[in-house]
Amino acid sequence: MLMNPSLSLFEELPPTGHVLAFAQAFEHWLRDQRDSGLLRRDGSISVYQDMWAAFSAWCLAQSPVVTLSSLGLADLHAFQAARFGRKTSDLSLTPRYALRLMRLIDRVLRHHAAQIDAAPNPSAADWIASNPMVRYADSAQADPLPEYLSTAEARQLIAFLSEARPRPGSRRDARAALTWQEVRNRVSVALQLGVGLTPGDVRALTLDSPVSQGGRVRERPWKLHVPGDGNSPAREAPVAPWAAELLRHWLVVRSELAIAGAFLFPSTRTGKQWQKPSQYECARRVLEEAGVDSQEGGSFRLRHTFAIRQLRRGSPPEQVARWLGIEAVKMKRYEHVVPRPVEVV
Repeated sequence: MLMNPSLSLFEELPPTGHVLAFAQAFEHWLRDQRDSGLLRRDGSISVYQDMWAAFSAWCLAQSPVVTLSSLGLADLHAFQAARFGRKTSDLSLTPRYALRLMRLIDRVLRHHAAQIDAAPNPSAADWIASNPMVRYADSAQADPLPEYLSTAEARQLIAFLSEARPRPGSRRDARAALTWQEVRNRVSVALQLGVGLTPGDVRALTLDSPVSQGGRVRERPWKLHVPGDGNSPAREAPVAPWAAELLRHWLVVRSELAIAGAFLFPSTRTGKQWQKPSQYECARRVLEEAGVDSQEGGSFRLRHTFAIRQLRRGSPPEQVARWLGIEAVKMKRYEHVVPRPVEVV
């Protein structure tokens, strides 16, 4: 049987002319930036090269090929949805990264248009204008956008943290694979995400902080008394059910091991208070093991994720501010992140 000669056994390579056009447009722009002294740092140049390589590779892989002249707003939406220029574990773009990438595309397109005496392609500028969260990511007039976990990252982290407690029906010694310090580390991170605590809040919690009385599930904490400090007053905050289960398990582990002291998460079995450097490193290690580690935001991303989750569920900003222990005016930083209800964890 004869094969249809129009069907290729292999993927067709993009035309050489299109590949060359993308490469030359970027190189000409880069050369002018260097010559004018606007771009000197090797690190920045390397970042821009990687950005452009990812963008051009996506354009050239489309059928038909997306060219510098045919690129439109719909193409950029598709490119962003394809999650190129990856940063986090689910390959999503942070607002700051997306803004930097789209600005690069816009500048190269405008420079290329000027070189060939053509009208500039406004697609990248239009894309930035159509995405407020990205447009304000680098605004000097607005509060910096908080780093937070995507839905996929939050689910991934919750699943990892929840492995610290035995499942119903499992053996009581199922936790033997984890040391008491590892259980402590995971549960403390769970409270940063599930209650919105700061690292300082975690270290200040005492055995009197968890409140189980009046909850829906017997002996399961449903809120925390968070001690005040120089930055915020004492407050109460609700505990997400999944985090409450972990906290209940930690209280059992702590009691069975007869860990001394009044602090909920002590540094040693003798009850010494957890110090900042150690707690920071433990939280970083948990996030790294869970696959959601990042150089941006640290574990404060968990607190921001809690706030955003509550706002997306419809909780009033004033109430969320009380749970966080901050002034209501500081909730404005989340306005560009929560423009409308979306999927939550």
